[in-house]
Amino acid sequence: MTHRVTLLSGAVLGLVGVAIGAFGAHALRPFLLQRGMIEAWQTAVQYQLIHAVALVGLAGWLRATPEGAARSRAAKAAWCWTAGVILFSGSLYWLAAGAPRWLGPVTPLGGLSLLAGWLFVVLAAVVPVP
Repeated sequence: MTHRVTLLSGAVLGLVGVAIGAFGAHALRPFLLQRGMIEAWQTAVQYQLIHAVALVGLAGWLRATPEGAARSRAAKAAWCWTAGVILFSGSLYWLAAGAPRWLGPVTPLGGLSLLAGWLFVVLAAVVPVP
């Protein structure tokens, strides 16, 4: 993933995260409270926004890093985080809104993707840059 695509991904996830957080806190609040899903919605927003900020920071790092193993691993982190947010937060949003329970197993897959992204950042940090 290039630094521009990473920046775009972080920016879109941040924009959507703020909007969907506000939507859940205001328009959907009574519905989410009735279903007992307000905490799930808040968790989805929190993880989405944290990883949006991380992606924006990673975009700057990618831009400044020359080609090589460290950059490749950082780019993989960006892919993992983007996919992880879509799977983790996306499935929580759907479940909170009333989606069928069979969607539940998607959430941990998203969590594993988020973890893999952080592992790629660790690996990128320990790879010497020439």
